[in-house]
Amino acid sequence: MSKDAAPGAAQGGNGGREPSAAAARRVRVVTACGPRHSVSWGPGRPLAFMAGPCVIESREHCLKLARALAALAERSGLQIAFKASFDKANRSSLRSYRGPGLERGLEILSEVRGETGLPVVTDIHEPNQAGIAAAAGIDILQIPAFLCRQTDLLLAAGETGRVVNVKKMQCLSPEAMGEVVRKLESTGNRNILLTERGESFGYGNLVADMRNLMVMRSFGYPVVFDATHSVQRPGALGASSGGDSKWAPALARAAVATGACDGVFLETHERPERALSDGPNCIRFNKVGSLLGQLVSIDELVGRRP
Repeated sequence: MSKDAAPGAAQGGNGGREPSAAAARRVRVVTACGPRHSVSWGPGRPLAFMAGPCVIESREHCLKLARALAALAERSGLQIAFKASFDKANRSSLRSYRGPGLERGLEILSEVRGETGLPVVTDIHEPNQAGIAAAAGIDILQIPAFLCRQTDLLLAAGETGRVVNVKKMQCLSPEAMGEVVRKLESTGNRNILLTERGESFGYGNLVADMRNLMVMRSFGYPVVFDATHSVQRPGALGASSGGDSKWAPALARAAVATGACDGVFLETHERPERALSDGPNCIRFNKVGSLLGQLVSIDELVGRRP
């Protein structure tokens, strides 16, 4: 579900990174509805979150972490969608753990959704996976950064009518995401989220350019900041990626302070050193509650423009 946007150009500019107010669209509100909890991104809505492990490690682990996040949401009133991948198709090494696969992974995520009531987010990598994931009840189809220009994948995701969260490729300019938006809009789907996850800066390093949030938000859709992938060091460990999770909270606070951030994405694990994927850049679960509280306070202080 989403609110209609006011008419305006899909992209524009005045020679700088951020389009003028006249060129920018009014930002929609995009909502994902779980069985008992709804999460909305956009103006006038509280800061929203996507959180969970990088990949489904087991049914038991996934349910345990999802229950903990649901309890946090209910206790604190936070808007949280649960995120986990059934397959990590772009791991650094052939030997890296990828997940339980499409069929078993969707069974687990469906159980998570039914038990916790939270909306569920998962990655898709191939066009045929979009309809299968939507039929399994997945609320938010996520397009991995490396695949954000794959036209058939975007169209298949858009045609489901589900919320589609597209991560900006690390080597892509934020302005280029306007074409990604238009591909999705061509399906009639307006339930779109755009996520910033860091910009390539040499080999094996990323930087977070906060201007990207403002540029992408000018297309008229809510913008999410991926705090944990923005501190990733791609391929830095040879057969796997490294990361600097200690910087993730500071970058998340900086993103929210721009006033152009409608949500924060973060990966969490109770023991990151044992995580089967992205452990070096994920946040230990016992620190998540206090961080999310800080981010909500910053958001309330700075506000977000329409």
